[in-house]
Amino acid sequence: MTEHRRAGADGATASEHILVVFPGYHRSWAAWIGQCLERHGHRTTLQRWDPPREVPLEDSFGDLLLSSGRVLLVLDDWFFELGPRPAGEWNDVLRGFVAAHADRLAAVNLTNRPLLPATAVLEPASLWGIGEEGAEERLLTRLGLSRLRTPRTPATPVRYPDTRCDVWGEVPHRNPRFTGRDDLLTALHQRLADAERGAAVCTLLGMSGIGKTQLATEYAHRFSTDYDVVWWVNSDDRNIQRDRFGELAVELGLRSGSEPGERIRAVRNALRRGDPHAKWLIVFDGWDDTAGADALLPQGAGHVLVTSRNRGWSERADVLEVPAFVRAESVGYLMRRASHITAAEADEVAAEFGDVPLPLVQAASWLGESRMEVPEYLRMVRERRLSTVDEPVAGEGFPQSSMTSWSILLNRLRRAQPQALDVLGLCTSFAPGRIPLGLIRAYPHADLPEELRWMAADLPAWTRALDTLANYSVLTRETRGPVGVEMGPHQESVHMHRLVHDIISKLIGADSRETHRWAVRTLLAEADPGNPLDSRNWPRYAELLPHLEPSGAFDSTRPRVQEAVLNCLRYCVRSGEYTTGLALAQRIRDRWSQLLPPLSQPMLDLTAQESNLVQASGRFREAYELDRSVLERLRAAGSGTNALAELAAQDSMANSLRSLGRYDEAYELQQEVLDGTGGLLGTHEPATLRARHNLGVSLRLLGRYADAYELDLENLGTRENVLRVRHISTLNSASAVTHDLRLLGRYREAMARQEPVVRLHVQVLGAQHPQTLGARTHLVMCRRREGGYQDVGPSMESLLEELAQVHGREHYRTLNFITNYGNYLREHGDLSHARELIEEAEAGYRALLGPAHPVATGMLANTGLIMQAAGERAEAMSMFEAALAGLTATLGPDHPWVLGCALCTTGARNFNGRIADAVELGRDTVRRARRTLGGEHPLTLSCQVALAADLRAAREHEEAAKLEEDALLALTRTLGAQHPHTLSARQRTRPYWDFEPYLG
Repeated sequence: MTEHRRAGADGATASEHILVVFPGYHRSWAAWIGQCLERHGHRTTLQRWDPPREVPLEDSFGDLLLSSGRVLLVLDDWFFELGPRPAGEWNDVLRGFVAAHADRLAAVNLTNRPLLPATAVLEPASLWGIGEEGAEERLLTRLGLSRLRTPRTPATPVRYPDTRCDVWGEVPHRNPRFTGRDDLLTALHQRLADAERGAAVCTLLGMSGIGKTQLATEYAHRFSTDYDVVWWVNSDDRNIQRDRFGELAVELGLRSGSEPGERIRAVRNALRRGDPHAKWLIVFDGWDDTAGADALLPQGAGHVLVTSRNRGWSERADVLEVPAFVRAESVGYLMRRASHITAAEADEVAAEFGDVPLPLVQAASWLGESRMEVPEYLRMVRERRLSTVDEPVAGEGFPQSSMTSWSILLNRLRRAQPQALDVLGLCTSFAPGRIPLGLIRAYPHADLPEELRWMAADLPAWTRALDTLANYSVLTRETRGPVGVEMGPHQESVHMHRLVHDIISKLIGADSRETHRWAVRTLLAEADPGNPLDSRNWPRYAELLPHLEPSGAFDSTRPRVQEAVLNCLRYCVRSGEYTTGLALAQRIRDRWSQLLPPLSQPMLDLTAQESNLVQASGRFREAYELDRSVLERLRAAGSGTNALAELAAQDSMANSLRSLGRYDEAYELQQEVLDGTGGLLGTHEPATLRARHNLGVSLRLLGRYADAYELDLENLGTRENVLRVRHISTLNSASAVTHDLRLLGRYREAMARQEPVVRLHVQVLGAQHPQTLGARTHLVMCRRREGGYQDVGPSMESLLEELAQVHGREHYRTLNFITNYGNYLREHGDLSHARELIEEAEAGYRALLGPAHPVATGMLANTGLIMQAAGERAEAMSMFEAALAGLTATLGPDHPWVLGCALCTTGARNFNGRIADAVELGRDTVRRARRTLGGEHPLTLSCQVALAADLRAAREHEEAAKLEEDALLALTRTLGAQHPHTLSARQRTRPYWDFEPYLG
């Protein structure tokens, strides 16, 4: 007999070699056992073991004994399904070969379920349900090994398998019947481990039903000890995906608001830094639409696993094709689920279904539950002996025979468990993927259709029905809620695979379909929080939105359902999900245009939200045409028919006119709206306050900054009293007031007001809400103009990155900040980067607005400043002259934009030797600036300093000295002696004006 324990002089245990043999399912336990033994000075080899059926089991055991030292078997009931082989074969080998070599073989047991009787020969040490220290003690005792007094500390410790990682987020339950795929899982693990830091993204690619989700689930469980964070993100729907990924911020303890975009940014930053966890795994399941993937995929030391049908992932990730089962895997799976069938019969069934996992799962469930003989089952499948349903044509390479198999299952449920069929029908009236099925248990059962009331009233029957469907692998049960919090039945959700949903939808009878759809859209309406302005409700709207269309909500004429649909659309507007919102609005319009009169209130509300989305997306001409069409219809219907609707349409029209650069028309129309809403509703109603706010926007665009400030300040006070300080509209008014102050040149006051306004925005809406980003933009610009902040450059760079992430670089809000950052960089000497940004913004505005729009014209001045700084003086003058002529023609000679452009033009004329022309334009500009902006506005004083320089060049020194002295005194008085403008004027540095684009 081999001597197992040899003590040295110091009492330490001599080193032994131990072969740890495990089924792939228990890789994490094998890794921990190996680490445990090596900590105490022993050598280990880990061997994944799945003895092939064609090799006698005794020979497979004999191969294990070829290793040196002893063999430790990691057992549970799954171990004896390897092969799979009959229990009798295992018992024979255990009683014979294993018993004869008991000195070389040992075992540990990981289950509390009974093992084969003959397993007693191995004397397995039970590790079930005990802590790490107790498990270590039992392991060493079973092997007859002593502990080292000071165990070695591994460089990268393996977590004890029964200890969940720090953050474990909604990973589906492990499939206890998961079969094979060991080589695929090993390859996946190796690819992620070998990837460069920041590039560990692997996509499991394959058709529906091939087992991608099951593979990802098994990977998350099998390799969970490698990670501190494992987070599962259902990605069938973009809104749910963003919401779910953002929820990780809460679990990581990150400081962020409730808005998904801001949470996502916080999560991505934390994962990139590896703080608080560097070892993480994020699984994006069912991510087929890759648009915007780069803005969501995290980077860092962790791993990203994607499942998808979209081959476009090959451009941005390592792709691992998921094939069908190999025949041995198919046969093994079928024999484990249906223990009464032979290997030859399992082979025949596998061939019938093309080794595709999903139909094999259903076939195995059917055979295992019914105990039907394989010849009879295959005969039913091949003959398509169906009595109540017609078979559709299968798709995606899905075997036609599997459709018959599903039909057989439905017929069986119809006879034996009709309540399960009711639940199944209800599921098909939701969208595939995650289904919030528990909503039905939160609804008053008396209000449900009579045939469905049992679902809300009879919990045992409900549980039996779900268990039946889960047993047949039709769906999986989930419970969504905070980690560690037990949720009730009304919060339960299930997951139905897209392909299963499609098949069941085609096969299930149409008689009850409308009843189910009516029930689902009623549930969705009842689940509507009723306030899409509140960001705390956005996760609920993201969950409801995918189910609107499958439930028939778009076709409903019930006001409650229509309001829920509109609230989901309003959620898209408020949360900044413009692309999703536009697609949703189009689907609603397609249906409602056939059901409702064009001037009905729901259609008018739809148009208003659609206009908001189109406008927010930068499609200004399209928004204008939409608003014009509605307004013309309302006016054609007769004066006074729907006065409020007409005023709302005029408000939208004024917004569109402002975006198109038609500022005078927009102002006149907006004044009409304000007078009308005030007269009909009163001065303190939200619609009136909104109209007053929009009138302030019009005044700002007309260059009437003082008038805008007085109006906005009054409106802010009213909103604070009526809506309270933290209301989203009040916050918008607060930002408008500081914007006015900045344009009036009151930089320090503007900055002092905007800092608390931004803090409130972040607290209420989140840092990346579109309105918050606008408020943060104003604050950065206040700091730049105030001149006392040295770190404004990095702040601008960071904010630009966030704007691009939320809106995209071609969006008008991003273009605005690209321009501002480009002007800052030019001012601070980074001419090359500044030129790139200004060129990008100019081209973007020209494409978005057309070359004649005031903003596109004003951008020429910024290009001129770049050229002038680069020494291209003649070209710069051409740009300034063109901008001046264009802006004067569209805005008139007194608009502040025109005055600023004239200031730049005087400098260009001076630099190009046209001194007299510079003086002439400078005198006129100073007169107009004093009349428009006042004598102490920074732009007026800059024009005065520039005129003094031109007068000196023209040898009119006395007048120049007087102008310069007055300007310096005024700058010192208004901005301070150390302000950059004051210092530049004192040093006789030529002043300039950079154009800050603004669209309202």
